[in-house]
Amino acid sequence: MKIRKIELEAVTGRPSQYPEEGLTEIALAGRSNVGKSSLINTLINRNNFARTSGSPGKTQTINFYNINGEFRIVDLPGYGYARVSMTERQKWADMIEKYLVGRQSLKEVVLLLDIRHEPGEHDKMMYDWIKSFGYKGYIIATKADKISKGQWQKHTSIIKKKLDVTSIDLIIPFSAAKKLNVDKVWGTIESMLELHEGEIDLDDIKPEEE
Repeated sequence: MKIRKIELEAVTGRPSQYPEEGLTEIALAGRSNVGKSSLINTLINRNNFARTSGSPGKTQTINFYNINGEFRIVDLPGYGYARVSMTERQKWADMIEKYLVGRQSLKEVVLLLDIRHEPGEHDKMMYDWIKSFGYKGYIIATKADKISKGQWQKHTSIIKKKLDVTSIDLIIPFSAAKKLNVDKVWGTIESMLELHEGEIDLDDIKPEEE
């Protein structure tokens, strides 16, 4: 996909401040510090466009990134950070739930997991929620450069078994640091957009011969 224009359209936790409904939205969910912002920066080929936090668990907003005026990538607050108070965790959970349940423009939710670690209880709860609402169940397994490529199948198989993923093809190993599988992630996003929008790539349309 050619990135022509990127806009951070909204940074908020309040539904009243969400961008106007209409554009297809693909949301990214995952534990604190799993690499959602790094994924976004890598996909759009910008170093620091998406907001990152040096302190896990500090992101308290939903960030809406408008891509080419055609769709949005939505970065949800990270969950599962133990040092955050129970009150704050509940606040963030409520924020995420309001978006996921009430947003009509939301078409897919992608779960990010650290490929090195077996999914935990919060990951299982989030994935089960994603599947219960009829989403496909895509997983991006981040930080794949931290293990050898020969170990990818072993670790993705663990994720598949733990979360009861229907197909190993739904799990995409990815590395922002080494830019591994960037094209594959973009291809998956484009397939989501085609599924929900019926978009036609004008570059693929050939003029009729006279």
